[in-house]
Amino acid sequence: MEYTVQSLGKLAGVSTRTLRYYDEIELLKPARINSSGYRIYGQAEVDRLQQILFYRELGVNLERIKDIITAPTFNEAETLKEHYTQLLDKRAQLDALIANVEKTIALNEGRISTMSNTEKFEGFKQQLIDENENKYGKEIREKYGDEQVNKSNQKLKNMTQDEHDELTRLTQEVISSLAEAFKTGDPASVAAQKAAELHKQWLSYYWSEYNKEAHAGLAQMYVDDERFKAYYDDKQPGTAQFLRDAIRIYTGFKD
Repeated sequence: MEYTVQSLGKLAGVSTRTLRYYDEIELLKPARINSSGYRIYGQAEVDRLQQILFYRELGVNLERIKDIITAPTFNEAETLKEHYTQLLDKRAQLDALIANVEKTIALNEGRISTMSNTEKFEGFKQQLIDENENKYGKEIREKYGDEQVNKSNQKLKNMTQDEHDELTRLTQEVISSLAEAFKTGDPASVAAQKAAELHKQWLSYYWSEYNKEAHAGLAQMYVDDERFKAYYDDKQPGTAQFLRDAIRIYTGFKD
């Protein structure tokens, strides 16, 4: 079966403008252009659009989606299984937040008498854990093992609200300090080493114990893994490598 831009947009619930934009950036090209100049899409394009929308639902940007689905190693069947797992995890996140809201409503209405401060933020902390697992769980578990990752998740789950607020503040401080340090162009500078120290402090909220070698290894992953690299290079390309170099100097694992 074939579709025009309008009929495909109606089928998928997206605008014709979106489909035309996907064509412009070569994310989703039509199968052909008919004699009247209309874009015509076939089954392969329908399937590809489904994959694109799956990734969009999971918060992946268009440039990254294009890299993924055009890669020679892209496997549609395996990718669908990954989507399925990630969507189940996302549903679990929402279920945890819904349960949190329901309990808060019951407290406000007097149907339950107590709700600890820890309980009030359980859903949010579980959401953070699940998001980290979805994005980086496979790589982190392969590198550090299930036991270490599970300890890290439990530590995050047991975090008090004050600790959670401090982690949020520290996360922003790491980002801003790194941006300032990057301007120096020197990973050994005072500013860069301050960013590395802040990054160590940030890690302490996740890791059960600090290890210099593991810190340096994580920094290398920021460069090797495209998702980490895209995160740090979002505002300024080269930031991931700069942070890697600063951390290697900080930990004493520089070349």
